[in-house]
Amino acid sequence: MKRIVTFALMAIVVVSAGAAKKKEASKNQNKPVFTVVKENPITSIKDQNRSGTCWDYSTISFFEAEILKATGKTYDLCESFVANKTYMDRAIQVVRYHGDCQFAQGGSAEDVLATMKKYGICPEDAMPFPGSLYGDSLNNFNEFFSLLEPYVAAVAKSSAKKISSQWKVGLQGILDAYLGKCPEEFEYEGKTYTPQKFVKSLGINLDDYVSITSYTHHPFYTTFAVEVQDNWRFPLSYNLPMDEMMQVIDNAVNEGYTIAWGGDVSEDGFTRKGLAYAIDTKQTQSLAGSDMAKWLKLDKQKKTNIIDSLGYKVPEVVATQEMRQERFDNWELTDDHGMLIYGIAKDQAGKEYYMVKNSWGESGDYKGIWYMTKTFIAANTMDFLINKNAIPANIRKKLGL
Repeated sequence: MKRIVTFALMAIVVVSAGAAKKKEASKNQNKPVFTVVKENPITSIKDQNRSGTCWDYSTISFFEAEILKATGKTYDLCESFVANKTYMDRAIQVVRYHGDCQFAQGGSAEDVLATMKKYGICPEDAMPFPGSLYGDSLNNFNEFFSLLEPYVAAVAKSSAKKISSQWKVGLQGILDAYLGKCPEEFEYEGKTYTPQKFVKSLGINLDDYVSITSYTHHPFYTTFAVEVQDNWRFPLSYNLPMDEMMQVIDNAVNEGYTIAWGGDVSEDGFTRKGLAYAIDTKQTQSLAGSDMAKWLKLDKQKKTNIIDSLGYKVPEVVATQEMRQERFDNWELTDDHGMLIYGIAKDQAGKEYYMVKNSWGESGDYKGIWYMTKTFIAANTMDFLINKNAIPANIRKKLGL
């Protein structure tokens, strides 16, 4: 009996070993293997869930990292506070324009900065946990915005000769019902704060932050408001040549800073597994054994599978200033998503990537972190918020900072 059991155990071991070898053999040999070059401290991964608030989560993460760098203290700041204040401010603008501008879930890094300057901020636990007020475990804006959007539109497009201010009271009620009421005072670590006093206690100077972009339809080394709908506050961005824009990002990371990045993630090269390449479509489809006509007919998932199979060997385009401008003007380069750049890594072939914190929970192969090639960032950056002290001295001089 013992001998039978022994043989049975040996058989299990052999089968298991064989299965492990088969599994090992089936692994994608082209999957990138990363070595960290520089990694700056960040706070924990959050999940925006079913809400269009990447701008909120990414920029809050940025300021949390800024505070961590400046003071060594870790904070969990409240995205719902920013959303509550921002959506009211945006609704007021839409009504002032009589509906001739967009009211939407999206926003920009400027919305967080403007909120902190005007209203302050509070810690996460000073307001209800996202989704908890309507029985969800995380944000779900489906019902919320199905109420907000027609409400704002009804006021903005009203035929009345004069509207009362009561519409703001009603809208604030909806905001408070789904996001929670913003506190006027709260306790934190044994002290009582207002949101305005709390933001002043965080150890950062809100006047230190500037936005950077790179386009040729405005002169370099001047400022302009990037022409996208979610840039509704019209903040000015400093316009740099693409090469200098990338120098700013590299210098920031190497000097211990993070970057609140906004850009385009709708491209085929941005995968849900945690990678992003500025793929050269012509070379990629050729390596995949298909002609261009066949490649264009593939659905997004099949294209993604091919890109994943090529891994670090996927061919990339050469990002140029001209390409950025052309893609912006023909609507290919779009304002899709906000994330946090916080590090640099390289793969087994020596190609460098930025380490980027996302706000989709611990999704993908890297638990909420994306590795985005420098070429992808150069090609797909809309704009980004950065501490002006992270900009190289020679570029700061050109910008008059």
